[in-house]
Amino acid sequence: MGFSQRLSSIIYLIYTFAVIFLASAADPRQFPFTSFSEKTDQDIFHFGSPYSSIDQGALQLTPDTENGDVSYFNKSGRIMYHKPYRLWSSDDVEEDEVASFNSTFLMNIFRKEEWTAGEGFAFLIASDWSIPQNSHGQWLGLTNATTDGNTTNYMVAIEFDTGKQDFDPDDNHIGLNINSVISNKTVSLDPFDIEISPEVGTNYTVWVQYDGSTKVLEVYMAKRIMTIPAVRPEIPLMRETINLRSYLKQDSYFGFSGSTGSAAKQLNCVLEWDLKVQIFKTKKNKILLKVGVPALVLLVLFGVILGAVYVKKRKRTSLEESLVLVTLKRLPGMPREFKYKELKDATNNFHASMILGQGGFGIVYRGTLPDSNDANGTSTSAEIAVKQFSRDSIKGKDDFMAELTIIHRLRHKNLVRLVGWCYEKGKLLLVYDFMPNGSVDGHLYGAKNQSTLNWERRCKILAGVASALHYLQNEYDQKVVHRDLKASNILLDSEFNARLGDFGLARALEQERNSYAELELAGVAGTLGYVAPECFHTRKATPESDIFSFGAVVLEIVCGRSPGIQIVHEQHQLSLVDWVWMLHREGCIEEAVDERLNSNYVLDEAKKLLLLGLACSHPIASERPQTQAICQIISGTMSVPSVPPFKPVFTWPSMSIAIGTAFSSTDSTVSSILSRNTLSLP
Repeated sequence: MGFSQRLSSIIYLIYTFAVIFLASAADPRQFPFTSFSEKTDQDIFHFGSPYSSIDQGALQLTPDTENGDVSYFNKSGRIMYHKPYRLWSSDDVEEDEVASFNSTFLMNIFRKEEWTAGEGFAFLIASDWSIPQNSHGQWLGLTNATTDGNTTNYMVAIEFDTGKQDFDPDDNHIGLNINSVISNKTVSLDPFDIEISPEVGTNYTVWVQYDGSTKVLEVYMAKRIMTIPAVRPEIPLMRETINLRSYLKQDSYFGFSGSTGSAAKQLNCVLEWDLKVQIFKTKKNKILLKVGVPALVLLVLFGVILGAVYVKKRKRTSLEESLVLVTLKRLPGMPREFKYKELKDATNNFHASMILGQGGFGIVYRGTLPDSNDANGTSTSAEIAVKQFSRDSIKGKDDFMAELTIIHRLRHKNLVRLVGWCYEKGKLLLVYDFMPNGSVDGHLYGAKNQSTLNWERRCKILAGVASALHYLQNEYDQKVVHRDLKASNILLDSEFNARLGDFGLARALEQERNSYAELELAGVAGTLGYVAPECFHTRKATPESDIFSFGAVVLEIVCGRSPGIQIVHEQHQLSLVDWVWMLHREGCIEEAVDERLNSNYVLDEAKKLLLLGLACSHPIASERPQTQAICQIISGTMSVPSVPPFKPVFTWPSMSIAIGTAFSSTDSTVSSILSRNTLSLP
């Protein structure tokens, strides 16, 4: 692309941004809110109750733990965005033009185990942000015994009901409410495996979408796992035709309401919110746009200057990319460098049908390299897995370099082999051997066309992973901490040999160093259920924390249960490790073995592996076995270490241990979530 073309593109972008700027100046909005600030957001919302507040980065509709001695019972609240939106442009009913909108929010209805859930929470569109008196309990902060059902309420809401009334189908449903708490339509959530107010605090992403042309309202809902954004389901929970013009005023507020009852209580929270509403031009808009035309001329002139700066910066970026390429090519033992077009052709232009998996670092595609002739003249083709980093930014390059500089020299039969790499046109790609039998979790949890792993293969997989872990910690020239050892990162070749992969979070440690925190890379990384308890306090990972993750994998493979899912036992919810420890204490640890194996396993081997899993899951890092001992225990040349009948208590590490202070925003969010759950906060 020549200079003139670049300059034309820049001027066009400036014009576009200027129009957006003028439109936003005419109708200023603050969305999206990825969190809420007590100081800066107080003036952006109307609070319809003395107990509604912004605390701990969330909208608290009813009293939260920061409200002191205030009772949680019989409370209601509203929090509405401070400016109303115009929902239609003309008073002429014949035009029937209504604004489309999309409201996406992250909600958390939290309660302690001893609390009875109730009453509910609602996404609300109303003519007034103030809340009716006595709207606690079944009224959800929407209406009261006097006003319920009145057409003058001018209110439409989507309720998330956690308390059953006589007019409700159950205590776990959503409903479309028009001027009343008696829903026009309800949908029970139990068939969708959604519990609005579970005993364990759970975040749900909700999409409320309205098409002003078709007058169709749709509601979607999905569980939010950690900090990974939820993907909107293809099918809505609710789909209803409603003309908002018939029930609302032309200028209406958007927000939320919630309530608790006389015997039920919960914390009704909104953690994130994004709202997009179709804007109708008003007279004020038109005047502002006319005034803005001269400003656009000045901006275009300014674009000429900016264009020259852009070209100079682009040259600097190209120089940086060239330096990255030189660095990569000079690494000893580097595998093949691919052209971007080769990998594009191999993956059918990175088609969605070729996707093998997706994570925070990028997408992995299946590919086939074109036929080539081997030494014997035979035409061959090779299947590969191509990992495309999704963040074409400095951080993405850091992830790419971290993974490549660590794994390009790793050589072990139980590690996924790096075939090649590509860094071209800002695209970052790594090429691995294709693993035809997928990942371990795909087999454990019944993915399509994948049968349950038999006992022999499970033992073989654990032996392979243990061998790979021993290599990373003791046989490679640097200690490597994987930091994300879990079933989904253990791949299986055609013979069901385990291959440990995904080194996107891995760090190589220098000699005599125990933790990557000393390299100023501190942070809690990994997946809940596999992360050692000390990592959430010290903000650092060690070889011992990888052993903890291995222990979680051992229990997962033997039990056929995920470490991140609670197990219900005699009205108690237990983690996988706590459940196995309880069975060990009661002398029946064999009951933890995956029921799908029936009796097709070796009892002594199963007990040995379960005890090994508990030993590796010891809350105190120094008490966990070393990798050499783990390999010997699995092979049968060493006995399992003594495992106490009661799970030891985790103790805070001594002050002599260096605690890293710098950690990433994602890791701090994970730690914040855990801290809130520990302190019974939303």
